[in-house]
Amino acid sequence: MSAADHPGGGYRFVPGIPPYSGGVAAQPGHRIVHVTFLDAPSWQDGFGLIDQHLATNNLPAASLCSIELRCPRPHSFEGFVDFNNGYRQALRDRSLLLGEENPIARTNVSPVGNTLTETQMFGFGYVVPDASHIAPSFVIAGAGDLRNQADLTNEALVAAGSRWLDVGAERAGVVLDEMEARLTALGIGWPDASTVDVYTAESLHHVLGSTILPRLGSAAGRGVHWYLAHPPIERLTFEMDLRGGTEERWI
Repeated sequence: MSAADHPGGGYRFVPGIPPYSGGVAAQPGHRIVHVTFLDAPSWQDGFGLIDQHLATNNLPAASLCSIELRCPRPHSFEGFVDFNNGYRQALRDRSLLLGEENPIARTNVSPVGNTLTETQMFGFGYVVPDASHIAPSFVIAGAGDLRNQADLTNEALVAAGSRWLDVGAERAGVVLDEMEARLTALGIGWPDASTVDVYTAESLHHVLGSTILPRLGSAAGRGVHWYLAHPPIERLTFEMDLRGGTEERWI
């Protein structure tokens, strides 16, 4: 796993799968602004609002580097692929793909008990010039408990059919491995993480102290944000993403 330069976006990215890259990091002299919608629009309307936001700030479309979505319920593997086809078309319409490569990181989860009728745009990130910014500024995309993130089949599920209480540490460990691989590809480490997000509808307590926090090193002192949410695909139970060195905004 290695990172590639975005030719016009001011960032590097970890090549991933068609729906998203593995993560992004701002190039030297740049930083990432992370935006959360206070009133989340539909994902299609969200792209329109992003277009307006970037234009208002005199930034090119290519500065968009990450997307966060919230879906009504977990998809089947086939339904996930169908949704992603439409999502990629929205990126293609904005000339955001690099050939067939998708440089933009993404997290897409389903909050427990939500009343959504369609997928919403929860937030996004974009790159801005900042000559004074020297700390790593990055977003690592969401990853769920699959042995291979590119293998969207039942065969890739970690400990399929086993109870969370019995295999939670194993599932969390696989996802932590993926987070670390993406960090390493970008030349970043856990100490650089300022926000670590966990998404699961299962009890987190028995794996938090035994498995998750020990892997985070000094980042553990900044805590873990637990969203009571399902990963975006049925039968997955645990997902993570993280970021660091980002400017936080809400609109």
